[in-house]
Amino acid sequence: MASKSDYFGLGYVVSLILAIIPVTAWLCGAVTRFQEGKILAGLIRLLFGFTIVWIADLILMIFSKHILRLINI
Repeated sequence: MASKSDYFGLGYVVSLILAIIPVTAWLCGAVTRFQEGKILAGLIRLLFGFTIVWIADLILMIFSKHILRLINI
């Protein structure tokens, strides 16, 4: 079942697979932030996506079944 919180509205399992792979997590995270109109969050994701943001995304995706949404700007 697709959730609004997942990458591009995809299901949990597909989003989890995309979140496990660092390159796809970085790219999908940035693109989804830009699609939501969150330019600052997208830029932060592009700059720092391979660091703690990726680890936090992965942990939250596994335990809460949602991708990380820290910045609402």
